Amino acid sequence: MSILLYRVDERLIHGQVVVGWGSRLQPNRYLVVDDALAASEWERDLYKLGLPPGVEAEFIPVSEAISRLDSWRSNPTPSILLTRDVESMARLAEGGGMVGETVNLGGIHHGRGKQQVLPYLFLDDEDVRCLRLLAGRGIDVVAQDLPGATPRAVESLLP
Repeated sequence: MSILLYRVDERLIHGQVVVGWGSRLQPNRYLVVDDALAASEWERDLYKLGLPPGVEAEFIPVSEAISRLDSWRSNPTPSILLTRDVESMARLAEGGGMVGETVNLGGIHHGRGKQQVLPYLFLDDEDVRCLRLLAGRGIDVVAQDLPGATPRAVESLLP
């Protein structure tokens, strides 16, 4: 499998992902699945500044990512797939089939209507609905901010 990590982190490409996860997993590519970012060239350029030399990034809307998921999995390029929010990952799973995969929840921070579940994880009702959808599709969901931290099954954290 060449998608090494499926991660929900609202900061997308940043230190925790590039240094923490990237150092451990050694990806050659980041697949950033985000509708708004895929449409904004200047924002994409900003995110690319955080990449190590020789590492690529693709910025893809969810609808296109759904059709490309199988080819990414079979491509030998080791990759980390990122979404900004749980809803985008759920849409990807609904359309692309991710049965048996594991989704990692990283930094989802405080916002209107969100309740703290872990120091780095705040969820609202829509997040919980989407997480249940992922679990119902045979996808494991764990909360783990850094590779050295103990992963926590999200189902045990939900109300």
